Amino acid sequence: MATFAVILAAAGKSTRFQAKGAQVLGAGPQKKPFMDLKGRAVWLRSAEIFANRDDVKQLIISIAAEDIDWFKQKFRPNLAFLEIEIVAGGQERADSVQKALARVKADIDYVAIHDAARPLITDKWVGELFAAAEQSDAVIPAVRISSTLKRAGKDRRILETVDRTDLWAAQTPQVFKRQLLLDAYAQRGDFQPTDEAQLIENLGHPVTIVEGSPLNQKITTAADFRMAEALVNALPKPKGIQALHPFADEEPRGIF
Repeated sequence: MATFAVILAAAGKSTRFQAKGAQVLGAGPQKKPFMDLKGRAVWLRSAEIFANRDDVKQLIISIAAEDIDWFKQKFRPNLAFLEIEIVAGGQERADSVQKALARVKADIDYVAIHDAARPLITDKWVGELFAAAEQSDAVIPAVRISSTLKRAGKDRRILETVDRTDLWAAQTPQVFKRQLLLDAYAQRGDFQPTDEAQLIENLGHPVTIVEGSPLNQKITTAADFRMAEALVNALPKPKGIQALHPFADEEPRGIF
């Protein structure tokens, strides 16, 4: 059985989220991965999906250095039941992922990178991506663009209608052969990619799309968070997935 490490990217500043009216998270940072989404923190919903898989041998989360002490205190009960490593993030997302990647064990076959602000994933989708990665070494989930696309100037006046044929919106988790990802980051230099697939593309290695789900949304604004609240109970909840928290008699809310 192939082995996987998972990196949860949670070191972002959440600037747009806070600017759009995020609620205060106690005395801690108002950041989207840490918000309570119907009884479970956003980041925890994803972490528990991966932690329950036998093929996931290592789980790492990148956190902004200034948030680590607060994070450990806030989520102490959950962390006690999760075998998860905490890594201080960098200035940009790619910097954070690169620092976490350096901690991945040498005997791991594949590495998955997932936005901690994408809580609406399922074990079934993860399994499909992992299986596809074993076939092509580099896969990402994505959904076809269905809306009409407009390119506009800074004044918001439309310049052109963009042909949406063959256009896809990339999602996470993105899964790559460990050595391939290491090679891609080794050649990164100062480049700031928008996702890991872009680094693999720059190597000249093909990246395969696995059709994802529109439900696998990233929380960027407070409006996105409200949408996630509406969708969280719409996902399937297969038997066998357990919430990794100290209150075993509680219903594992939102563990898909």
